[in-house]
Amino acid sequence: MAKKKGKAVAPKNESSEKPATLKDLLNPQVIEQLKAKADSLKADEAKRIEEERLKREEARKAEQKKLDNDFGHLLENSGMDWRKFK
Repeated sequence: MAKKKGKAVAPKNESSEKPATLKDLLNPQVIEQLKAKADSLKADEAKRIEEERLKREEARKAEQKKLDNDFGHLLENSGMDWRKFK
């Protein structure tokens, strides 16, 4: 009988050096500029979303005010039973 050979275990390369990342390669000033730009873009997006929400709310209020001045609409949506007051 022939002896079975076990799988050869490859030694791991446990070097203390990690591969260079983009953050390591860039100048710290460039990184700060990119972070500042990202923050300003997020702030602009939040401001735009808030303005859109305010526009929709104002449009809804204007529509409700218009409907409140319409007698037909008020009569249709009235919860009162007019027959009780005859």
